[in-house]
Amino acid sequence: MKKIFLIIAVCFVLAAGCKKLSQPAAPDATPVSSIQLTQTAIAVINPSPTYTPTDVPVFPIYVLGGSDSGAGQFSYPYGVAVDGGGNFYTVETTNRIQKFSGAASYITKWGVSGNSDGQFFYPQGAAIDSSGNVYIADTQNNRIQKFTGTGTYITQWGGYGSADGQFSSPQGVAVDSTTNSYTVVYVADTNNNRIQKFDNAGAYITQWGAQGSGDGQFYYTFGVAVDSGGNVYVTDSGNSRVQKFDGIGNLITKWGVSGSGNGQFNGPYGVAINSSGTVYVADSGNNRIQKFDSAGAYLGKWGSSGTAAGQFSTPAGLAIDGGGNIYVADSGNNRIQKFAP
Repeated sequence: MKKIFLIIAVCFVLAAGCKKLSQPAAPDATPVSSIQLTQTAIAVINPSPTYTPTDVPVFPIYVLGGSDSGAGQFSYPYGVAVDGGGNFYTVETTNRIQKFSGAASYITKWGVSGNSDGQFFYPQGAAIDSSGNVYIADTQNNRIQKFTGTGTYITQWGGYGSADGQFSSPQGVAVDSTTNSYTVVYVADTNNNRIQKFDNAGAYITQWGAQGSGDGQFYYTFGVAVDSGGNVYVTDSGNSRVQKFDGIGNLITKWGVSGSGNGQFNGPYGVAINSSGTVYVADSGNNRIQKFDSAGAYLGKWGSSGTAAGQFSTPAGLAIDGGGNIYVADSGNNRIQKFAP
């Protein structure tokens, strides 16, 4: 009985703590809105500044989206990336990129279906370099496209195949601008079960991986991310694990097995690392986000299957801004959720 009263009390607090924020209208006059959850509501659910693993949901700062084609609405957003100014970009598999401020105000969009420059066919991943250039994994066109932060086409590379510099359904892309005189681009070449490394103009540098379950092998590489030390983290989805490498493909460590327990995975997709080296993984099949230290030690989790704030339906891409806030492409719910660190 006490549990029932507690649940009712929490629900009333959350209902009172939510308000709808109107954002500026998009250039086509389509209104954009998001749901803001107050700090009071967050404090009631999770009063401790250090997250302790429980089944209590963590509630987002805001939820942006809805299933439609208007500005600020989405149709299967799989990728999300954040630039140095705190703006975030979303990648919809229906062939569109949208750009928003960190406060969820719509800025611009680009992309249509096709295989010409600036067009897409089922894109899924995104990354942004220190100059603000945007790299898109144009998955079914088997290429990487590079744009300015406003969507102006710069260049592309790739093509279908298994040779150096070719791809088979690339899904993840990440950049490293911290330890090189130029930006390095890593691509999760999904169906070729490998990681390929390029310079920022698309010149091939190296690769590693092959199909399998051994160290350094993969069974569908989905997400890829780089930490401040240049280490590369890969979600090895079919093997239900994360593998960590140095910048030339030497295995450092790995963690995870198939399952729904703490530190286990069911089809992990996106991966992102904050400035302190904390690793976040979109455990897509389990509809949750898991949190680890840089060596793979389990730290926490949040989320469950559903449509309420803080719940997920096949979470895919992850990104982290300069303040440590986490952006989740909640693909099956056609929305982006933003969480505090």
